[in-house]
Amino acid sequence: MKFLSACGVALLAAQASGAAIKHRLNGFTLTEHPDPAKRELLQKYVTWDDKSLFINGERIMIFSGEFHPFRLPVTELQLDVFQKVKALGFNCVSFYVDWALVEGKPGEYRADGIFDLEPFFEAAKEAGIYLLARPGPYINAESSGGGFPGWLQRVNGTLRTSAKAYLDATDNYAAHVGATIAKYQITNGGPIILYQPENEYTGSCCGVEFPDPAYMQYVEDQARNAGVVIPFINNDASAEGHNAPGTGEGAVNIYGHDSYPLGFDCANPTVWPEGDLPTNFRTLHLEQSPTTPYAIVEFQGGSYDPWGGPGFAQCAELLDNEFERVFYKNNFGFQIAIMNLYMIFGGTNWGNLGYPNGYTSYDYGSALTESRNITRAKYSELKLLGNFAKVSPSYLTASPGSLTTSGYADTAELSVTPLIGNGTGSYFVIRHSDYSSEASTSYKLSLPTSAGNLTIPQLGGTLTLNGRDSKIHVADYNVSGTKIIYSTAEVFTWKKFADGKVLVLYGGAGEHHELAIATTSNVTLVEGSSSGFSSKQTATSVVVGWDVSTTRRIIKVGDLKVLLIDRDSAYNYWVPQLATDGTSPGFSTPEAVASSIIVNAGYLVRTAYVKGNGLYLTADFNATTSVEVIGAPTTAKDLYINGDKTAHAVDSNGIWSAKVEYDAPDLSLPSLKDLDWKYLDTLPEIQSSYDDSLWPAANLTETKNTLRALDTPTSLYSSDYGFHTGYLIYRGHFVATGNESTFFVDPQGGSAFGSSVWLNGTYLGSWTGLYANADYNATFTLPKLQAGQAYVITVLIDNMGLEENWTVGEDLMKTPRGILNYKLAGRPLSAISWKLTGNLGGEDYEDKVRGPLNEGGLYAERQGFHQPEPPSQKWKSSSPLDGLSEAGVGFYSAKFDLDLPTGWDVPLYFNLGNSTTPSPYRVQLYVNGYQYAKYVSNIGPQTNFPVPEGILNYRGTNWVAVTLWALDSAGGKLESFELSYTTPVLTALGEVKSVDQPKWKLRKGAY
Repeated sequence: MKFLSACGVALLAAQASGAAIKHRLNGFTLTEHPDPAKRELLQKYVTWDDKSLFINGERIMIFSGEFHPFRLPVTELQLDVFQKVKALGFNCVSFYVDWALVEGKPGEYRADGIFDLEPFFEAAKEAGIYLLARPGPYINAESSGGGFPGWLQRVNGTLRTSAKAYLDATDNYAAHVGATIAKYQITNGGPIILYQPENEYTGSCCGVEFPDPAYMQYVEDQARNAGVVIPFINNDASAEGHNAPGTGEGAVNIYGHDSYPLGFDCANPTVWPEGDLPTNFRTLHLEQSPTTPYAIVEFQGGSYDPWGGPGFAQCAELLDNEFERVFYKNNFGFQIAIMNLYMIFGGTNWGNLGYPNGYTSYDYGSALTESRNITRAKYSELKLLGNFAKVSPSYLTASPGSLTTSGYADTAELSVTPLIGNGTGSYFVIRHSDYSSEASTSYKLSLPTSAGNLTIPQLGGTLTLNGRDSKIHVADYNVSGTKIIYSTAEVFTWKKFADGKVLVLYGGAGEHHELAIATTSNVTLVEGSSSGFSSKQTATSVVVGWDVSTTRRIIKVGDLKVLLIDRDSAYNYWVPQLATDGTSPGFSTPEAVASSIIVNAGYLVRTAYVKGNGLYLTADFNATTSVEVIGAPTTAKDLYINGDKTAHAVDSNGIWSAKVEYDAPDLSLPSLKDLDWKYLDTLPEIQSSYDDSLWPAANLTETKNTLRALDTPTSLYSSDYGFHTGYLIYRGHFVATGNESTFFVDPQGGSAFGSSVWLNGTYLGSWTGLYANADYNATFTLPKLQAGQAYVITVLIDNMGLEENWTVGEDLMKTPRGILNYKLAGRPLSAISWKLTGNLGGEDYEDKVRGPLNEGGLYAERQGFHQPEPPSQKWKSSSPLDGLSEAGVGFYSAKFDLDLPTGWDVPLYFNLGNSTTPSPYRVQLYVNGYQYAKYVSNIGPQTNFPVPEGILNYRGTNWVAVTLWALDSAGGKLESFELSYTTPVLTALGEVKSVDQPKWKLRKGAY
């Protein structure tokens, strides 16, 4: 949404909702919405019962993943992520909006350019993905301030409470973002089906009322007044029942909660601690919200990683495909009807948007990597579960039972949770009783079926559950009129085509499985080996047993074909919805799900549609790939892959087969060390002759920060002066008496921050940083000072982002940044008069395109030299690989050209070497004016920084800038600096347009 006034957004909200009651505001006649109870009657598109949501009258399970548009600010790549989520079999994405990025100055809401939400909503609609809107105003999200803009530090009221000053501060944001969401809700033809007011409204302290029903009602009314009519859902920080339906004022329509059962210890990725698998969620749900579908609005999909952590690769290992098999299927045992995984794609904390405990990457160890790659087994495992959910609607109406270790499996080593259907399908979730067990356990099942209580397998042998695995066995499962009496192999998908039905079953390597079908037809093995395969015919059914093989088997029973494959092979299968109108798949309605085809095609299948007599597939390939199409429409005669007509054969089972050749392009990337680097000293402030007359004076004798009183004569809290992001610089002026011997200072910048101190150009020392320290005081010995001479102390502080505000009442977001205290030995504190700066203009930030957080307070940043085409012609030639010979901050700028081929998705990375232990230094990397790396050499762990196409110009000129802060008297330099790429992917993704990249121009008033 573009920049609007408060009156403009109110008018927009009124137009979006079509309401009834009028009143006057500031001379305008506006429309007021009916009260909430009546308003809910206005929308008929999203309803619910105790089992699930209904969308347009159709029962549906919401299988969703979290994805934040502000962490991937390139529209075409947002569509890429949506399509990859759709390919999982998911039907929804949940998203946050970061208030700090769109209202950097109080009263000025700016959601244009890369911060415009509307292209994100349009991309979701094109991909056929519903949206769960979570605009906060508080979002947490490991973002600076938890999404709160820094100016809230000056609000005289407790945050996230009914304090009037706080509520008033949220009104402008809530009205604007609410109106944009209202415009795109399902009632207006958009993709947004649910709205979450507030976020993780959790326990309180400090005498604040909690939960505060009036506060929650206010937040909900803000959304309703902006035109939001879709149902409200919450995400209680844990399953405690806050604001559940029926709890009075502030209650939501649908109750939901969070769960991160394995925690965040990525340092030990193979350890599953005892007792961390939830087993009581069903019981709690029936106590807390029995009239609504069971919802977990954030379930663990990965983990954050702190400064100095083990890295996201280990987080991905901790929360891998084994975790998904055990923990997600455990949720199915609770009859989960709305499950959102946090995160499905993490993205990047570019431009200082991250919180102080995390670094630039927000990969999160999620199913899609930070560079959007499908390289993790966890993505493929999710695809198996997502597609199973799509074709198993009877799961939502079965009756969940209690966890049991007897009665279904013949060993207490295994536990089974039943969901018993009323002739519509039963489901049995099985796992090890010790959920972390790595043992391989043999077992037999006793299942209630329409054919009686059966002991399985019936044809001999045993079943096997391997360690850290779980299965969903089905009974009386309906495949378009054919009853599957039971299957011990898991269902991937099934379809009804013009020439019959297809069911795809999979099992793990080395497992034995059995299938029984209610039929009088014979079974025929039409593809694959008969070794390890057996069958038995009765008057009313056929039973098939087999040992899982890497070679596919296909059996035919009447008009049903069953594909028997191993799990690794199933990872290569896709179930794209055939577009019913045009080329976009549409949303996952029952009709759309039924129209899907099955494709075996390796890396990724995005979409499928029919045009004329052609079947068109859009797909990505990372190797030469055989492509199979199962269930090609009868009207289709030709196969087109990514627009190219592709020769195909048709076998006796009606399966189309083709081949796509992969020939990786010869890519040439520039050598960063060989660029024509230009250098500028970007800390001229340490010179006593530097003129800081234009700097803001730190002259406030009182702070507006209600969290921490002053220990100094005037406030040195940066947010009191409008500086909330990036590096901070302080200059303290005094006239010496000659007796000053030491200088004590206590700076605060958040976890892993650093600071350096100079006196008239003389380096005094640094705090190089530890993750555990948000502030660190030090006392520096001064050289002999001359009485009567003017001196300047310069303090440089790395602001790592503002604290989040998790616990209501603590107001931790107001934790100040800057100097907490200081002491010049032998002098009163008032002897020093201070000036400070951060980003140029503070809240009147200069770069409206890249937003309020992208720049810090370094001289080069204030001048805009990090943007393309700085006036560097007369600067010194020097490289960051040469670096600095003493403590200080250098700025380096260079340009290079890229000419990468179209039709290829080639993620690029900037790599910083760190194989030795050099003097500590800190780096910021700017790419075409966007800050895409914050590196701390002595803390880490990140050394590889992906920068997406669209920020990088893949076919054009790019400007890169580096700030190098040496925190040691020996100086510092980059050990190495290289541009690299991962395996190119032959892609159906269309042209990626570069985002707006304003060039350098002289900034009025820059100092």
